Amino acid sequence: MTDVFSIKDFRFPEGFLWGSSTAAHQIEGNNIHSSSWHDEQKKLAADPSFEVSGMACNHYNMVEEDVQLLSDLGHQAFRLGVEWARIEPEEGRFIDEEADHYVRELAMLKEKGITTFVTLVHFSVPQWFAEKGDFQKLDNLLYFERYLKYILPRISPYVDFWNVINEFNLGTSPREMTHKFNSVIYHAQGYHLIKQYSDRPVSSAHALVQFYGKRQNDPFDRAVQAYKDAVDHEFFFHAIRTGELVLPTKDAIVDKTIKDTCDFWSINLYTREMVDTRRADMVGERYAFTKTRMLPMNFYLDEFFPECMVHNLTRLMDKPVYITENGCSCDDDAFRIVYLTEYLCALHEAIKAGVDVRGYLYWSLLDNYEWWTFIPRFGLVDVDRVHDFKRTPKPSAWFYKEIIENNGFSQNILAKYLKELPRIQELPILK
Repeated sequence: MTDVFSIKDFRFPEGFLWGSSTAAHQIEGNNIHSSSWHDEQKKLAADPSFEVSGMACNHYNMVEEDVQLLSDLGHQAFRLGVEWARIEPEEGRFIDEEADHYVRELAMLKEKGITTFVTLVHFSVPQWFAEKGDFQKLDNLLYFERYLKYILPRISPYVDFWNVINEFNLGTSPREMTHKFNSVIYHAQGYHLIKQYSDRPVSSAHALVQFYGKRQNDPFDRAVQAYKDAVDHEFFFHAIRTGELVLPTKDAIVDKTIKDTCDFWSINLYTREMVDTRRADMVGERYAFTKTRMLPMNFYLDEFFPECMVHNLTRLMDKPVYITENGCSCDDDAFRIVYLTEYLCALHEAIKAGVDVRGYLYWSLLDNYEWWTFIPRFGLVDVDRVHDFKRTPKPSAWFYKEIIENNGFSQNILAKYLKELPRIQELPILK
């Protein structure tokens, strides 16, 4: 964290797109037919203290209010998911009313002049599909295709940007290697099916983590740093650029139907992951002097590292880039204002370096369910789950609105919302 009061004013290119990002399971509530809901119930049975998603943010029933909120906060774009498990809760049984729900939501967004980014699979899938092996099996591609052929013609008139699948690229276990190898093939087939119904840009959201050897002059740390980068990032970029899909433990394939199946790079970017080859799992602790614990729990985003915007994005000079996730999880909203300032400044530096970044979607609009807990609070808007899910924009939401209106940052804007740098308070560990 730097002295943000010393950052000079900066502006983004004309036409730059500003907004926020969400995932259906994390905000809608009662996604009872999904694999994620099923997994939560199993964990709850084993541990009665486990937090389940439940009603989440009740977005499913508060769509109209949330669309108005987006408009009031000046958001020009919104990323949302359509939940396959609602649309096809049982194999082969499609629910038209659920598809119509998403059509209505998208139509409301378009009526407000809000650009739509739609994710077709954001981690959760129907439980029946999970029981068949989900993306672990290429034979299951026919079920995915059937789902797309049902939903695409219904929603495509309202979609401006597509994400086929969210963040399938991380992990080095045998199961994870199979998942992401197959997911590239699912992504490519999704791309070609979308193009039958839509001429809008298509991608899949890529989690671009910077792997960082804890000892930068150590050959072992640096070798694993390069390996993890190759198998979590370069395999995907290489496949899209060339059609060659290469991953350790898999026989490589060359498939021309994979090549050029991203019209833009959809990048979810937060921070770095330390690599430490002196540990069996090779996952390193962050340097003690960079940790910023902003939550009453140990969480993986306890470091400000805006340099990752420049380091990572400058490898993506060949296509337009949209940041489809980037955000700060904290209880003290002042940290979010600092985070936005630093990361947007770094994003501006990447643009100056030649990266064609065309938009930024903050994660997240709401304080959502973070897959196993509600403790991490990413939202620009507080959600009071005790009192009818009341929405209350935080100071960072109004700060961000002025950033959008100004198409950039200025010290005059910052001075309205931040009087001094926030300081870490002693926080009990809740979980």
